[in-house]
Amino acid sequence: MRNPNAELISRFYRAFQQLDAETMAACYAEDVRFGDPVFQDLRGEEAADMWRMLTARAQDFSLTFDAVQADDHQGSARWTARYLFSQTGNHVVNHIEAHFRFADGKIIEHRDQFDLWSWARQALGRKGLLLGWAPPVQRAIRRQAARGLEQFRAARQAQG
Repeated sequence: MRNPNAELISRFYRAFQQLDAETMAACYAEDVRFGDPVFQDLRGEEAADMWRMLTARAQDFSLTFDAVQADDHQGSARWTARYLFSQTGNHVVNHIEAHFRFADGKIIEHRDQFDLWSWARQALGRKGLLLGWAPPVQRAIRRQAARGLEQFRAARQAQG
């Protein structure tokens, strides 16, 4: 019999495949913590809004996932996102290792790991290839993503 937390991970990624951020957010606990190489420490509604922003802006998007494993406390999965990075028009294939912690049938922590330089080479083209490994460029990527999320959240709050 499959662990309910493995089904929770699968539900999360099936919703992502459909760009259904509300179902994704419903998999998270209210005080969830999320981190990845770009969005390093999001909490609660910030994490849900990141998925809302990414799904709303997705272009030419597809996602696959596999290797879902979970027990009562933690779990993991691998997923691959393919999409058009709208700022440059470049296609990106991002391979991610995800790690989760659970409590009360919800995800309380979600950590994604991927190679930021590999992402930058694809998303930013020549600049990413030449400079995507450099800490100042990676900080700039993080700052730009944080600004985008802040603007998205402000617009969402203004709508009510």
